[in-house]
Amino acid sequence: MLTSLHIKNYALIDELKVSFHNGFTIITGETGAGKSILLGGLSLVLGKRADLSQVKNSKEKCVIEAVFDIANYNLSALFKTLDLDYDVQTIIRREILPSGKSRAFINDTPVTLENLGALSAYLIDIHSQQQTQQVTQDDYQFKVIDALAENQLNIEAFSKQLKHYKSLEKTLEQLKQSKAELIKEYDYNLFLTKELTEINLETVDLEALEAEYEALNNVEIIGEKLTSAKAILNAEQLGVLDQINASKQELTKIASFGAAYENLKERIVSIGIELDDILVEIDDLEEKLSTDPEALEGINTKLQIINNLFQKHAVLDVKALIEIRDALQLKLNDTESLDDAIADKEQELVKAQEKLKQMALKIHKNRKKVIPVFVSKLEAILSELGMPNAKFKVELEPLTHFVKNGNDNLQFLFMANKGSSFNELKKSASGGELSRIMLAIKSILADYIQLPSIMFDEIDTGVSGEISNKMGDIMKQMSLKMQVFSITHLPQIAAKGSAHFKVFKTDIDDVTHTNLKKLSEEERIVEIAQMLGGVAITDSAMAHAKQLLN
Repeated sequence: MLTSLHIKNYALIDELKVSFHNGFTIITGETGAGKSILLGGLSLVLGKRADLSQVKNSKEKCVIEAVFDIANYNLSALFKTLDLDYDVQTIIRREILPSGKSRAFINDTPVTLENLGALSAYLIDIHSQQQTQQVTQDDYQFKVIDALAENQLNIEAFSKQLKHYKSLEKTLEQLKQSKAELIKEYDYNLFLTKELTEINLETVDLEALEAEYEALNNVEIIGEKLTSAKAILNAEQLGVLDQINASKQELTKIASFGAAYENLKERIVSIGIELDDILVEIDDLEEKLSTDPEALEGINTKLQIINNLFQKHAVLDVKALIEIRDALQLKLNDTESLDDAIADKEQELVKAQEKLKQMALKIHKNRKKVIPVFVSKLEAILSELGMPNAKFKVELEPLTHFVKNGNDNLQFLFMANKGSSFNELKKSASGGELSRIMLAIKSILADYIQLPSIMFDEIDTGVSGEISNKMGDIMKQMSLKMQVFSITHLPQIAAKGSAHFKVFKTDIDDVTHTNLKKLSEEERIVEIAQMLGGVAITDSAMAHAKQLLN
């Protein structure tokens, strides 16, 4: 509840400090006295955008501070979500600087207007003629019925499940898109993979293939050169082997004359041995040497295939081709495995949908059960408020799709007079009727949920006599469960308050100031007497005022 309000340098207010208590608080004052200024200042605390023109002295800072007792509001989770320090005595402060910039604080922590609005919605509800239109909106109508149906936990669970369901839907759609994209590439990837697989890349030794190709392609030249080399080695007298043997014989004769000569002899012997081996290998190669056009063609074809693959895939070695082949194979596997993933996800979606249906059905049944109770209570209250022929109908129809709070379509229908037909509430109820309907609904809600403090701004406009008296009774009854303020012009309502404040203006040095004062019992009698009979207070007005207060 709102426990105190401090306004400084705002509109016609120099500085105002006032404390409030629980129960039914009345605020009265002549037209133009500044009640709207009080509401304007309170609206700033609740998150309304600031305007430098609202500052009384533009050279000084405007400060509006409100203190709320939130011990019974169960808001610790919200404070955690907003990353704020929780305190049962929560202080909200707005400042408008001379520069025109504004700042907001909750328990001395700077906050955005968005976060301020998120919290203030739980603290105080300013009910004005404009806000009365809220009762015609779908969200509010659901809020009313679900409060009576005690659906809050059910809707929270449904909302969580709906989020999971939508996540599954999104994942399934992504899988299907991925499959569609892979299918477009599947045939081409399959062709590329087959092309890379057929060449059996793991067995390819490019250097060996190229060497074999060169050997087969140049067999005649190789044979000719091998024969020539052998002839050079074996030629009589001038052959290399004969020359080596002659050198060996000469060096053998002097080998005993020293280590250096022995070493030379050994080296020439080694060369002779090596040349003998070379001759043997040349003979062996000559014997094996043969033309094989088919083998040459096969190797040439294989080399062309590999080089074409290098060019096609813009790589330089066989290892890179293997990596490309493996990556393509994975894509093919993904395409084939996506069917299983899609089938699994579709099954998950069916189960999630079935769970949603069951949860939505429970929410629907709870709503359907309380609608007759709500309509009966509402019509009874409206009858007491001077609308005896008012009839309500709440239509609840299932939808074919899920929405954030189930799968229902809800509509409030209203008939003000006998002989007329039901129509949408926003089309069939006047402003005065909507005010009384909203009051009746909030009085019903007060029996089911913890409502924030509520301030009724001249909800009694256009009513008088017994109806206003009944309005006062309803607000007083509501104040047993919550803090209720009423800004009123009617003495019948003003007399029912547990506390009474008066807004008034004073002129000091040709400057007008707005003030707010809590009235004593004697001052209340005078105020209500003036509301009954005007400025000139008569004895009968005083007596009537005392009677109302008693």
